[in-house]
Parts: sequence; structure tokens; C-alpha cells
Amino acid sequence: MDLEDEENLSPSSTEAKDSGGAGRGPPGDGGAPGLAEGCLLPNGGGGTASRKRPLDEGSNGHAKFRLKKRRRAPGPALPKNALMQLNEIKPGLQYSLLSQTGPVHAPLFVMSVEVNGQVFEGSGPTKKKAKLHAAEKALRSFVQFPNASEAHLAMGRSLSTNTDFTSDQADFPDTLFNGFETPDRSEVPFYMGSNGDDSFSSSGDLSLSASPVPASLVQPPLPALPPFPLPSGKNPVMILNELRPGLKYDFLSESGESHAKNFVMSVVVDGQFFEGSGRNKKLAKARAAQSALATIFNLHLDQTPSRQPILSEGLQLHLPQVLADAVARLVLDKFGDLTDNFSSPHARRKVLAGIVMTTGTDVKDAKVICVSTGTKCINGEYMSDRGLALNDCHAEIISRRSLLRFLYTQLELYLNNKDDQKKSIFQKSERGGFKLKDSVQFHLYISTSPCGDARIFSPHEPILEEPADRHPNRKARGQLRTKIESGEGTIPVRSNASIQTWDGVLQGERLLTMSCSDKMARWNVVGIQGSLLSIFVEPIYFSSIILGSLYHGDHLSRAMYQRISNIEDLPALYTLNKPLLSGISNTEARQPGKAPNFSVNWTVGDTAVEVINATTGKDELGRASRLCPLPLTALQDHQTQHVP
Repeated sequence: MDLEDEENLSPSSTEAKDSGGAGRGPPGDGGAPGLAEGCLLPNGGGGTASRKRPLDEGSNGHAKFRLKKRRRAPGPALPKNALMQLNEIKPGLQYSLLSQTGPVHAPLFVMSVEVNGQVFEGSGPTKKKAKLHAAEKALRSFVQFPNASEAHLAMGRSLSTNTDFTSDQADFPDTLFNGFETPDRSEVPFYMGSNGDDSFSSSGDLSLSASPVPASLVQPPLPALPPFPLPSGKNPVMILNELRPGLKYDFLSESGESHAKNFVMSVVVDGQFFEGSGRNKKLAKARAAQSALATIFNLHLDQTPSRQPILSEGLQLHLPQVLADAVARLVLDKFGDLTDNFSSPHARRKVLAGIVMTTGTDVKDAKVICVSTGTKCINGEYMSDRGLALNDCHAEIISRRSLLRFLYTQLELYLNNKDDQKKSIFQKSERGGFKLKDSVQFHLYISTSPCGDARIFSPHEPILEEPADRHPNRKARGQLRTKIESGEGTIPVRSNASIQTWDGVLQGERLLTMSCSDKMARWNVVGIQGSLLSIFVEPIYFSSIILGSLYHGDHLSRAMYQRISNIEDLPALYTLNKPLLSGISNTEARQPGKAPNFSVNWTVGDTAVEVINATTGKDELGRASRLCPLPLTALQDHQTQHVP
């Protein structure tokens, strides 16, 4: 008997019941008098009406109190696993144990089930998990396509519940299969407008090309739904644990300074390895789980259009997010190797940038070309008219200059020895001069959004449905901006600004340096090869621009190419480049503290990093950098003598 029943049997309650008169039952031995079914019990002798307390009649004629049953609070229905779903479709299936291998502490069971005359096998550390995997395979077989994902993509993920796949199983809901299939590798997790341009679709539908489908199977388009209902209030670790109970997360590494730690955790799901990083282990676990949910269950927790990658037509790799994460990891790992696992004093940084080269569709063949850090520009009084100083030490600008060194060495490799021509990334152009080999692509990674138009607006700004832009600072969108001399941040270029002159800067005028957003927009038209290399080499463009944090698709695409989309009459071979724009799955932690006054650079082939004083544009001993204009011009002069 619970506490509430004991209170109802107190003396005051008994007196109240006795004074009730009619409807009393005979008193039991040592028990309290009861009320007839349907009478109201006073609450503690007060005058207010209480809940009804129905009574039962015992076998001996005495009334007994019926214990109140506590009802469970209604909650969301848990998703059914594959075993439950298959049992509803084919009740009474028999699962057989085929084998048990492995040591006692780590056994491996293989279970099988026969469905429609076909045997499906599944393995796992327990018989239950082995049965679950066998059931998943059986469920996938009901979709009469060689690949279930291709079938859903071909019909726009809008299968009708009346679709007749087979004559005797025509009433299966299509949502049954979505949750248990591995997404096809050609599926691209980004949102694009249905009109084929680079605008976002407010409806969230996927506009993807697919193989032709028979007319009898084409269904009217419906809003795309995720394979599983997105649980509210649950983090990725909880969701993954419901789908795959008993997963173990492993701690892989810890890096960074004490105020900016970075932890890496991993988890193995269905034989696939996933890892995530974050400023603490909890966040790293969540990101590893989120990566597993997206890959195995096609469950994307962040469906915000502004966080999705924007596709590039020239991209050769299938999954933009896979490429973005791989490029970011390669750059971070290389920087860790160069700075003794981030323990070097020169590992301090606000912004990290790097360029990765791919020579095919396999990300495993990617190669880090250069890595750099920095956030400041030269002081006007230290500028050099002989090309002995670096004027702009922002990380992405230094990375591009490092890439120029690499391009010069590759061109020299082609010119000096015919046997080494195959090793070079260049080839002869039918128009004369040289061009990149078709398989070579360059990908720029920046740990945060580039300064200027891409960064001045909030990365968390929502996408408004209103046709008109009502942002209070909307007139500043797309403006040219300049960096602050010897500092951080940018300011708009004034329309009445006078022309910058050398003697004017030396006399005290503020040095004007284009923002990184503006320079990168220029690269998307004239190329990244520079004016000197343009004499011999066709334009070279970035295939992708990947941000480690503060990624917002609308702001970045506007800053990179949309604001200059009306450009016309470009010379032959030049175009408006629209690279892949993407964030990464494991957003880089913000780097707190004051930005260091130095910039670090490394290019493939260098034995160590070079440290440059951003204020003077030279190293600490006053020597010119290997990236300053003079040595690059010397390389160009040397190659001019060898060009036929």
C-alpha cells in the first residue's frame, strides 16, 4: 500500500467516512471502514472533494481497497529496430545459430534467418546483435532494386505507400527501409535549389540527379523526410546508443595548449571507424556519434541550409563533406607534426590555413602542399621597394604565396629533365604554354572565415523567409573592405578615398591592404598563379574552400563569387570560378587570447617552418622571407631562360 492509501486510512479520514452515513460497508478486522464505489473521499478531513476510490468485494464479504495503479507519463514512441519490424511483416521466423568463434571474453556469433526462401546472415558479439544484423539484411532485400539507396534517390525519396514493388508485398511503407540502409556513396548531403543554380532551397528538398526510372515507378514529389524522426532533446550519443546499444568510445589523443585543448574520441559502429574532436571529451564523443549517424543511418541532425556545403560543378569527389573533413584533418595533422605536437612556442595562432592537393577521386592520395598561420599586416614604415618584405601575413594569403613556390618548382621539374616530366603536375597545353593535369586539384583550408565580407556578418544568422533583406547593416553586404594596419579587423573602403601612394604611406597615411575575402574573390577570376606565372601557365583555380569554423553558406558564397556574378567579357581561359564551399563536421574550437605577432609558413620540401615578424615582414634577424617577391621573381627569371 502506498503513501496515499495510508493517508486515506488515518483517523481523521475514518471519522469523515463514518459521518458520511449511507453507503458504508461493514468494518473489517483491524481495518478501516470502506465507502461504497462511487463515493467521494474528503482530502484529510477538509471540505474539498477528492478522487474517486472504487472498492472491490472480497470472497469473505468484506470490502477491500483497490490499490491505485500509477500510470506512466506518455512519452515519444521509441523507434522499432529491424528485428521488431521484420517480425511484424513475417511473424514466426526462426533464427538459427550457424557458428560461434573467438575467445570466451570476445565471442563472435553468426545467426541466420530464412525469409521468402532466401537465407540472410548476421554477426555480432552477442546472439541478439547477430539476429539484429540478419534482420536488417532481410529488410533491405524487400526493395526490388540492386541498390536500395539508388531506388530512393531515383524517386526523389518520395515513395508512395501504394508503390507496387511486388505483387504480394505491396503495402509496405517505404519509411521502413530507409533507416536500415547505408546511404549510397553518390548521395550528396547538401541543399541546392531545384532550378539548378547555387541558391538554397527553403523547402529542404534534395535536388539530385539519378539514373533513369521507369515511368510506372515515377511518383509525384513529396517533401523529403529523414530516415528516422529527429528526437528532440537528445544528443547524438543518446540517439546512437538507442540504435546500437553498448558502443564503446575510445580516447585517441589530446593536443593544444592548456587554454585551448583539443580532444579526439573514436567509436566503431558496424565495423566502420568514426572519430570526432572538440574542446572536451564529451563534445568529441558527440561529434563522433554525429558522424556515425550521418554515415550509417543517413541521420543529419543539423539540417540548417546555411550550414550545408555548396557544390562545385568541377568537383570530382563524390561526397563534399568527406573531402572537407579529410582536408581539414590533413592540415591540422601536418601543423601538429611541424610544431612538435603543438608544443612549440610557434604553435600559438589565431588562424591556421593550408592547401591540399588531390590527384584523383580518392582522398587517401591527397597531399599537404603548405601550412601557415598569421592574422596581421606589415607596418607602413617597414615596406620594401625591393620586394624584401611580406606585406600581408594573414594565414590564407601566406598559404597562397607558399603554393606559388610549389608551382615554380613543379614547372622547373618539367623544364629541366624530360624524364621527370611525368612527375610534374604540369603538362603541355595545346594553346601553347603549360596547364595543370586534368586530375590535379587544390583545396584551401582556413580554420575560420576569411576577414572582410565573409566574416563581418554573424555565422549564426537565420535564413529569413522574407523576400526583402531587413538586416540593419544590409547595405554593407558585399562591400570592399581593407585591413587595419598592424592590427586585426577590417573597415569599408570609402567611395571618395584617395589613391594610395608610396610616399603618402611613408609620411603617415594609413596603409590600405585588401581584406582576405576581397583577395579570394579576385583569385576566383584571375586565378591563384599570379601575374608572373600567367606568362607561361593557364589560370589555376581552387576546387574547394573549406572553413574550420564560422561557416555560413550565404555569407561565404556572396563574398567569394556572388557579388561579382555579373562580370562579363573575360579574356579566353578566364572564368568566374565557383569552388566547393563547406564547413567541417567537427568545428574547430575558438582560439581565445591575443593574436601572436608572428606568422609561420611551411611548403612541401622545406625542412622546417619559417617564422616571420608580421610587423616588419621579415624574420627575427631582419632577413627576407623565402616567400617575399624577390626570390619568387628570381625563380621566374630562371625559368624564362628554359622555356622553349
